Amino acid sequence: MQAEARGRAGVAGAVRLRKRKSVLYSSAGASGGARGADLIGEHIYLVLFTITIRVLNCILVQTSFVPDEYWQSLEVAHHMVFNYGHLTWEWEKGLRGYSYPLLFAGMYKILQLLAKDEVQLLIWVPRLVQALLSALADVKLYSFVKYRENAETAKWVYFCQLCSWFTWYCCTRTLTNTMETVLTIFALFYYPLEGSKMGSSCKYLTLVALAFIIRPTAVIPWIPLVFWHFWEEQKKGDLILYNFVPVGVVTLGTSLLIDRVFYGEWVLVQLNFLKFNVIQNLGAIYGSHPWHWYFTQGFPVILGAHLPFFIHGCLLAPSKHHIFLVATVWTVLVYSTLSHKEFRFIYPVLPFCMVFCGYSLKQIKTWKKSAMAFLVLSNLLPALYTGLIHQRGPLDVMIHIQRLCYNSSNQSWDSVFVMMPCHSTPFYSHVHCPLKMRFLQCPPDLTGNEKYLDEADVFYSNPLRWLKEEFYNDTLLPNHLIFFSVLEQEISSFLILNEYEKTAAVFHTHVPEGRIGSHIHVYKRKTK
Repeated sequence: MQAEARGRAGVAGAVRLRKRKSVLYSSAGASGGARGADLIGEHIYLVLFTITIRVLNCILVQTSFVPDEYWQSLEVAHHMVFNYGHLTWEWEKGLRGYSYPLLFAGMYKILQLLAKDEVQLLIWVPRLVQALLSALADVKLYSFVKYRENAETAKWVYFCQLCSWFTWYCCTRTLTNTMETVLTIFALFYYPLEGSKMGSSCKYLTLVALAFIIRPTAVIPWIPLVFWHFWEEQKKGDLILYNFVPVGVVTLGTSLLIDRVFYGEWVLVQLNFLKFNVIQNLGAIYGSHPWHWYFTQGFPVILGAHLPFFIHGCLLAPSKHHIFLVATVWTVLVYSTLSHKEFRFIYPVLPFCMVFCGYSLKQIKTWKKSAMAFLVLSNLLPALYTGLIHQRGPLDVMIHIQRLCYNSSNQSWDSVFVMMPCHSTPFYSHVHCPLKMRFLQCPPDLTGNEKYLDEADVFYSNPLRWLKEEFYNDTLLPNHLIFFSVLEQEISSFLILNEYEKTAAVFHTHVPEGRIGSHIHVYKRKTK
């Protein structure tokens, strides 16, 4: 009887224990589910907040940077969809691929099918899409650091990324460098290093390959990273056979097919691009700088106020981050060997630098709030100045040209001649009507003729004589002339003789130099 009682007591105790465990597991599950929901909610909030910031960023960038943001993307896309416009000499020589313009051509085609292909939508939709992609890249950079380090470090890296004046200036522009940077961040998220929970060889290699297709020099920052991955990989044969080869064949094959469709022949644009810009170093025709320019000017300028935090972060960051420092230094060194240098060329390494800047801010204890205020204020001024004021003339002057399209009675005879350094303004992508427009041409001579002068050079050598020779007959005169203010006095006799009157003076820059004036003038010929 006692044994039976003990048995019943044991069973009852086991039942009670199972119930307690059930309650504990249920509570833990509920807690975990709630925490998971909170994390999802935080991520959605972060995405929406970042998109909002980048859309505002897009609206507050109303200036031009370099001709490529139009002539290597929007102008090509406009020509692809609407079958009129102008393609630069690079497209005639097969130095550029259609893969990147195809993205915007798709947007233009959708607008055309919806009968919404209005000029303002053609201008803003591509930029807003680029802003969206940049916002998603910002979130990916945060997630990369969070998974690789922790949420605290990721928060400071994200803060530094949003504060960067140069990122603000570039990330909503339709530049191949911008897309190259976006794809670099996405690839970084999947880069398989120790401590990375989201590593995927196939995904990151595909993104790197896409960046290479868009701009072949995009591979430069990834050379040390790919080699390091290959060195650390135990199954090197599988990596080559199942990742390198398939990704390379598919992406390069797709690019070849796209270019075959639009060029009408087989063209390996990536090889032509590298041969022209790297092997032959012919990019020097657009200007050259001393070898140390990126170290003394380029890199410090794009980092701006982040520079001391970058240096501090490099000294404190753990060894697993050193590969990103190697990639940054390697990229700057490689670009330093090329004669033609621009700030935007090293823009893709800026996200690597933000990792070190964020690590620096995390380590600062005493002066953290002061450091944050310093970064915000020191980046705010250049971001707003370069985004709203400096070099806004080319976009503002297009508004005056757009108005000619709305006056249907004038479209048959209106013509515009842009007498500025070639490609200074956008073209049909910012007008979107078959108005007669012309600008000074500047294709390079690839035969090695040292005495060669392009049309723009000949014009600026003696503008007044060139105009008299070019427009020897009144019937050849354009109805509208657009030029920088520095040219006004030199050609004033031509303007008076042919009865041109100034209709607008558009501000361009506070720092005019050479052929670039402080204002852009619009002159209209009096009707007879």
